[in-house]
Amino acid sequence: MPVFKDEQRGTYFVKCYYTDHTGTRKQKKKRGFKLQRDAKEWERNFLETQQADLSMTFENFVKIYNEDMKHRLREHSFIQKQYIINTKLLPFFGKLPVSQITPAYVRKWQNALIAYRDKKDKPYSETYLRTINNQLSAIMNYAVRYYDLKENPCRKAGSIGKGHADEMQFWTTDEFKRFLEKISDKPPARAGFLILYYTGLRIGELLALEYGDIDFDGCTINVNKSYQHINGKDVVTPPKTPKSVRIISIPEFLRDEIKSYTERLYGLHKHDRIFPCTKHFFEHEIMRGTKDGEVKRIRLHDIRHSHASLLIEMGFSPLAVADRLGHEKVETTLNTYSHLFPHKRDEVAEKLQKLK
Repeated sequence: MPVFKDEQRGTYFVKCYYTDHTGTRKQKKKRGFKLQRDAKEWERNFLETQQADLSMTFENFVKIYNEDMKHRLREHSFIQKQYIINTKLLPFFGKLPVSQITPAYVRKWQNALIAYRDKKDKPYSETYLRTINNQLSAIMNYAVRYYDLKENPCRKAGSIGKGHADEMQFWTTDEFKRFLEKISDKPPARAGFLILYYTGLRIGELLALEYGDIDFDGCTINVNKSYQHINGKDVVTPPKTPKSVRIISIPEFLRDEIKSYTERLYGLHKHDRIFPCTKHFFEHEIMRGTKDGEVKRIRLHDIRHSHASLLIEMGFSPLAVADRLGHEKVETTLNTYSHLFPHKRDEVAEKLQKLK
């Protein structure tokens, strides 16, 4: 292997040739290795990723997968994928050649995930197990589709976990009002949670709201972007899906609450964010408002579920709920909230009976 000693620096460097995706032969040079074996290992891994042979290790194939996917995903989504890959997949499959990952080996990994317990003896949630399993399956599907892997071993191994929790956590209107009393001493918290509960906005959509997005005369909120604080920097992107770009009508009492809150913000301009904070602020406020146990603690995203539950209880159709939540397809709404609709069947029968 072409590994050389840099006598001046006392380190090793690699100089090798490879053929890129256009068929052009190129030279690659990498310096600064303290040990010769480190230089050789880097060269071996680099050439494997260039040749895209499925005898390469899973960790090297993941580099190819990541390089492709990072251009197709939002930064926040890509970072979430990386966390699962780095902590749940690579420790188990990293050194194994992709072509040698069998259904039996996948099931062994799945069983380890199912058996896991944290320091408080809590297992992974069913939905998190499904998310982890889906990530491995996505990588193997990528290998099947673009690198001629014969079949996805995850298909034979079967899935684990559940796509949706058996019991969805949400607040009733009474619970929300009791929670609101406990955090109303902070105007941003009061205004933010009122908007979340009565509109179903995602937290990123709330944090991205600018003063100009609120139509006080028309009683609407224009949802057209999402905010995340990633790696120490503010990142504003389009919302999750095209249908997430939407105009949401709001009741007058909520309009008045927002107006009262924004009037407190000195020198507010059209393109200023009305909640210049991060997701952590609202997560902390949920903990503060539920610490006495009078209101059950739920996740920030569960407030979106609370709004959906409220709409369903009020008799709105799945299509109307999907439109307000910004779901790309009404099937997403039905799959997520189907357990909240069954009692409506009896109401249909009762109303039809009255026609007799």
